[in-house]
Amino acid sequence: MDQNNPLKQMYECGTSVWLDFISRKLIDSGELKKLIDEDGISGLTSNPTIFQKAIAGSPDYDESIKKLIKDGLTDDEIYESLVIKDIQNCADIFRPIYDKTEGRDGFVSLEVSPLLAYDTEKTIEEGKKLWTQVNRKNLLVKVPATKEGLPAIEALIAEGININVTLIFSVKRYREVTQAYIHGLNKRLSENKSVSEIASVASFFVSRLDGVVDKLLEDKISKATDEDKKKFFENLLYKSAVANGKVAYNMFEEIFQGADFKDLKEKGAGVQRVLWASTSTKNPDLSDVLYVEPLIGPASVNTMPPATIEAARDHAKVKISIRDHVEEAKKHFEELDLSMIDYDEVTKNLEDAGVASFKKSFEDLMASIVTKKEKLADLIQKQGAS
Repeated sequence: MDQNNPLKQMYECGTSVWLDFISRKLIDSGELKKLIDEDGISGLTSNPTIFQKAIAGSPDYDESIKKLIKDGLTDDEIYESLVIKDIQNCADIFRPIYDKTEGRDGFVSLEVSPLLAYDTEKTIEEGKKLWTQVNRKNLLVKVPATKEGLPAIEALIAEGININVTLIFSVKRYREVTQAYIHGLNKRLSENKSVSEIASVASFFVSRLDGVVDKLLEDKISKATDEDKKKFFENLLYKSAVANGKVAYNMFEEIFQGADFKDLKEKGAGVQRVLWASTSTKNPDLSDVLYVEPLIGPASVNTMPPATIEAARDHAKVKISIRDHVEEAKKHFEELDLSMIDYDEVTKNLEDAGVASFKKSFEDLMASIVTKKEKLADLIQKQGAS
């Protein structure tokens, strides 16, 4: 292990550290390459919110937009051109890692339009389109784990397309995601197609669960008149997200070390790794590596925003921790149930809110492109007149 850098220590423990951020400046300045070389960052994830901030929040894309305006592209075509160029450039930077790890790491993720989250057929169509447009073996197409997303995931895996299944909140839905992956691989085998180069990750959104459950618990604490009940609720605070991850990982090992996956493994299929997303700590009173340190283990990924990467680099304590306290994690959800907190309802609401949030970011992004396009078109016209 590299004793000086916890991020590299995590990789040695089996957890790949990916960057949950993208911008043209990050790519062009060499900062992304520096993160790879110095910190062992081995992949990158993007989403509509990240792209909205990158494109709308800086002038870095203005010259490209000007050129695309002159080429007569539509708003949708401008969006696709900007995003696909960034993803291709990132994929090329990570390609040596992909090659070195024989296709098990070095991935870059691009999400299908969140406007399609509840449309199976259009999600399949969009997934195929992005896969063709980006044209990089180390792309992961992101598909949300909605009920409508599950058959799309299976179909795209069967087509030989790498998939990052995003917006997973519940362990029950996670099991369905693993089955979609396995069924997709089995379909490929039934058609005498190779499964050895297919990659997939299942992305659990971590911190958002604590955000909702802890508010419910705090409400119960404020209303409790019995001290024992109050202490019972207090003992459940700040634990749901990590407990959820530990229970999910326990299921991951049962599934991918079990009979359901044995034949596929013998045919060269890789496991669908668990990915921890939404790993920044929202509560300033808690550790800024709360969603890093307890979730380290083999065949996993932690995708972190820049601030969390900096915090982990600076002071994360690293060891294989994901298998610790699993029985306590399971008991935690029994105690939430006793507290009259409906886990299924919470996670369903989180899924709905996640889709809605990405949809709004996508709509805001498209609106900002229209605004930029209008301003830059006026500038081009003035420059032409002068």
